[in-house]
Amino acid sequence: MAEAHQAVAFQFTISPEGINLHLSYQALNQIYLSGLRSWKKRISRIKNRIIKGVYPASPSSWLFVVIAIMATMYMQSDPSMGLIAKIRERIPLSLSLSTQGQTMLSALLFSTLLWLSLILALRFCLKLLLSYHRWMFEQHGCISTKTKVWATLVRLLSGRKPLLYSYQTSLPHLPVPPIKDTLEKYLESVKPLHDSAGFQRMKRLTAEFEKSLGNRLQRYLKLKALWATNYVSDWWEEYVYLRSRSPIMVNSNYYGMDFLYVTPTANQAARAGNTITALFLYRRKVNREELNPSRIPGTVIPLCAAQCERMFNTTRTPGEETDVLQHWQDSEFVAVYHRGRYFKLWVYQAGRLLSPREIQYQIQRILDDPSPPSPGEEKLGALTAGNRTPWAQVRKQFFSSGVNKRSLDCIEKAAFFVTLDDQEEGMMGEDPSVNLDRYAKSLLHGKCYDRWFDKSFSVVVYKNGKNGLNAEHSWADAPIVSHLWEFTLATDTFHLGYTPDGNCRGEVERSLLPPQRLSWDIPLEVQTQVSESLAVAQALADDVDCHVFPFREFGKGCIKKMKMSPDSFVQLALQLAYYREVIF
Repeated sequence: MAEAHQAVAFQFTISPEGINLHLSYQALNQIYLSGLRSWKKRISRIKNRIIKGVYPASPSSWLFVVIAIMATMYMQSDPSMGLIAKIRERIPLSLSLSTQGQTMLSALLFSTLLWLSLILALRFCLKLLLSYHRWMFEQHGCISTKTKVWATLVRLLSGRKPLLYSYQTSLPHLPVPPIKDTLEKYLESVKPLHDSAGFQRMKRLTAEFEKSLGNRLQRYLKLKALWATNYVSDWWEEYVYLRSRSPIMVNSNYYGMDFLYVTPTANQAARAGNTITALFLYRRKVNREELNPSRIPGTVIPLCAAQCERMFNTTRTPGEETDVLQHWQDSEFVAVYHRGRYFKLWVYQAGRLLSPREIQYQIQRILDDPSPPSPGEEKLGALTAGNRTPWAQVRKQFFSSGVNKRSLDCIEKAAFFVTLDDQEEGMMGEDPSVNLDRYAKSLLHGKCYDRWFDKSFSVVVYKNGKNGLNAEHSWADAPIVSHLWEFTLATDTFHLGYTPDGNCRGEVERSLLPPQRLSWDIPLEVQTQVSESLAVAQALADDVDCHVFPFREFGKGCIKKMKMSPDSFVQLALQLAYYREVIF
């Protein structure tokens, strides 16, 4: 209660002498600083919108155009070919402005319109250049002059310092392939699966489809492609991922490991402190768009960065027929799970990101908390690991109001989820290969109830200081999460670092409010469904045969020397292994 009273900005008491008002200047100062941070973020977003809005030009180029037009007019020349005079005739403030003022204002308006026209022209040219696909078919070490000129033009129009989302309006729309090409590729793909009679029947059905329903659907698809930047992405997201009613654990979620041979610290709280800090530093870069736009390796071709927008503060909420991805603009806390209990951990105080040492201090408070889980709380996360429809029904009935809704909102609106695992994992012991397999399975599904699989990603920190990541797949592809995790591990080890005794660096403000324990009211009906979901998830986890081993013979460099994509190489290796195992 003492901490709660400290958080109140003012208190008043009524006595026979009157009303006594007591102000908490510390709390008022924190409110002021928190508001200041919020306004700084808004100003930063507005600034980034302006920079992105005029890309590939820069805001300063407007001043250059204005000065050029004014200088030309000063030399008694009309660069607008009469347009400035026409604008001056239609200015409604002509009675209150002098003739010179009207001319200056007209020239300013003309300069702005000319500048905007140039931006649209540059953006259109960049979109046309990015629509060039011949570079894909160039031989290694033998690039045509046409492609070299194209690459030079793309570099010139791309600007010097693009923001993370600068290319979004310049990326070409995904073209709709002709229906004839689509059907030919379909027949080519199914030919090995049919005998001669079956394939002839398939060709006949394909021809009938093309003449009837196919052409009508093709027109609808072209209509959608006119206003959608990618006519297939929303359907892919919904029908491949969100409409699936089976468990997302294992089927959709994937994992990322820690360093295999290095553990920066064996202190669980310290590793969690640095990891959480590094993730929020990355989120700051995403929000400020300070990350360089991703490009196809070895080329000037930018990749779409839209998936980065839902990296943090995102949850896949269940529905009876289809799930929904919910994203919140900002979140200043994370949700933490430890030994069957859920906590809300604020990582910002008065608009300031806590230091790694302060977050370690808060995490240690959670580790030292002896309170037991409330009834039904320990295995509540199994609802996110089982089938989706039962979870949606339980969520709608029992988590739409009251204390359960408040606690669930805390988890779903958190920046990300953190599990403080009570096991020791990693490539260790006398049999490191077996322990590595167990480590991978732990990251993939854990105990089937100690991860919140609906979150965009969950961080797992083990008792011996090892960590890892479990990510939900529908909101982004693996390279987005890989870049996030690579930055986190590098920042944790090489930038933030640890003291010689394994603690995080920095000082601790002891007046920090303790992590907030989430409260639940779990009725027997929900506990029954938790048990059923856990049984489904456990059967799925038991069916996973996971083997991970370090491979030192060669890497991607050797594969690239063979003029082959590493991804294609691995895909062919998997198909060859399947062929030898099943066909032979």
